[in-house]
Amino acid sequence: MTKRRPGGAEEVVEETASEAPPETDPETEAGEESTEDSEVDAPESDASDSDDTAEDGSDEDGSDEATDDETEDEAEADVVIEDDSEVDFMGDAADEVDKRVAELTTDLQRLQAEYVNYKKRVDRDRELVSQNATYKVLTPIVDVLDTIDRAREHGEVEGGFKAVADQLEKIVTNLGLKKFGEPGDVFDPNLHEALSHMGTDPEVEETSVKLVAKAGYMIGDRVVRAAQVLVVDPE
Repeated sequence: MTKRRPGGAEEVVEETASEAPPETDPETEAGEESTEDSEVDAPESDASDSDDTAEDGSDEDGSDEATDDETEDEAEADVVIEDDSEVDFMGDAADEVDKRVAELTTDLQRLQAEYVNYKKRVDRDRELVSQNATYKVLTPIVDVLDTIDRAREHGEVEGGFKAVADQLEKIVTNLGLKKFGEPGDVFDPNLHEALSHMGTDPEVEETSVKLVAKAGYMIGDRVVRAAQVLVVDPE
């Protein structure tokens, strides 16, 4: 190649044959470019993604821990509140139970006292009914016993009649009929019927029975018949 300089001189310049760049396939070139881009960009994206992930993980861990702490605090507060309410409830329930027990104890004591009084009254009434029945049965027999006493005084109670008389006296005694009235007893208007006074007697200090006309009989504390007696007064 000839190159003209100013002043007319020509300078031969050798053309250096430059090698033409090899032909490349557009698709291959695009693939290589994308590969290079991906090789270059991949670390940046991985690093950024890992950083973001680490930041997100740290944030999530921190938020989870905070949430757990708040949940535990709330649970503890709820437990404390529930414990206080439970204690109050148990205390009220215990007071109510004690009050109820005291009421039931008082009712039971009252019922026991009423039952004891009722039992005593029933036993007393039953005894009184029995005494009334015995009294009605034995009152007529008192006269028979008086006849036996007169016969015994005269020595007429002998043999088979004596056995009958003794058996009869034993039966009425077992039924609760008691005989009373003996000479020398202190006169008691509740037990004795004074038929007459026989004057005074220096041997007695108070009015006493001198003679017994008819013996007295009683069932328990109840007088069936008062003893008919003759009395003497002290001097």
